Amino acid sequence: MNYDFDEIIDRRGTSSIKWDFARERGLPEDVLPLWVADMDFRTPPEVVGALRRAAEHGIFGYSESREEYFAPLRDWFSRRLGWAPEREWLRKTPGVVYAINAAVRAFTRRGEAVIIQSPVYYPFFSAVRSNGRLLVDSPLVYAGGAYSIDFADFERKVKEFRPRLFLLCSPHNPVGRVWRAEELARLGGICQKYGTLVLSDEIHCDFTWGGSAHRVYGADDPELAEQAIIATAPSKTFNLAGLMISNVFIRNRTLRQEFAREVERTGVSQLGVMGLVAGRAAYEHGEPWLEALKAYLERSLAFTRGFVAERLPGVRLVEPEGTYLLWLDFRGLGLTHEEACRIIVHRARLWLDEGLIFGEAGRHFQRINMACPLATLATALERLREAFTG
Repeated sequence: MNYDFDEIIDRRGTSSIKWDFARERGLPEDVLPLWVADMDFRTPPEVVGALRRAAEHGIFGYSESREEYFAPLRDWFSRRLGWAPEREWLRKTPGVVYAINAAVRAFTRRGEAVIIQSPVYYPFFSAVRSNGRLLVDSPLVYAGGAYSIDFADFERKVKEFRPRLFLLCSPHNPVGRVWRAEELARLGGICQKYGTLVLSDEIHCDFTWGGSAHRVYGADDPELAEQAIIATAPSKTFNLAGLMISNVFIRNRTLRQEFAREVERTGVSQLGVMGLVAGRAAYEHGEPWLEALKAYLERSLAFTRGFVAERLPGVRLVEPEGTYLLWLDFRGLGLTHEEACRIIVHRARLWLDEGLIFGEAGRHFQRINMACPLATLATALERLREAFTG
């Protein structure tokens, strides 16, 4: 099929967090939003069709799924990532952020340490702090325009604080790193040495660029897999975030039971029927759409790369290996973080994710979502050019 990713779809007036809530967030109503990680593309037509059939049935009672949901899910991961989870490992939750919070409560006690690697997805911070745990940060190293792990710092802090849980972002949001197998193995070795569990947020696993290939944490090492919680979802891949469904895989039976008890304590027993319907249809029929989308986003990335290099002096694109979220380095402009943010919002009239929400290591950076029609992206980049150089 041919998919029209150039179509401009008006999302205003649809209760879209991305498009309808600028004023509530303290921004001008006319800002162009390229912030939160959902896409301005329709989900695959097969998913829309499945949802339409479910709606026409007209009954929306308590629902659950069996093999008809798990089989396409397992097939997806097996074919695309070389990983074949077992059905008994699966626990479904209303979202990955929900799963992260549940894991923090299930596997740590109040006051205990949880370690992260900033700059990182901002709900990692709130999941630790709002649940009364001690946040330990081992920041990534940014040098030569690329990010790497400071393994010495990571081990030193794990040894000192003895965190029961490590929140790993893989692929990494916002810096776009796709961790190599040897990097994951080295992190895993440190965690195993000191008894630290790993929750790996792999929600962006279907978006990798160039020669990068995503590896599921612990896929190559059963011992590491026994101490891991793998959080995935169709939401980023197929633009289904509003349907509230994620897939959490826990190989270790004891950990799985502890996690399930915590989910139970929150009052969640079943998910909404539409999320189950959409997830199944996406994994069964959405691959051609995804491949077409990735080809489109590759062109958007190439356009952005060229535009930033040629027309935005002082701004640098951190070359992404994964995700559709781009990390821009504004340090070369010689402005404070606050000055750059004011210009972006009030002169460029753009709504981006300012880097400080990802931790102090994100100061002077901005995150921009390229999962929109190229014309929209081009408009946003031109507004940046005019605001900073015009």
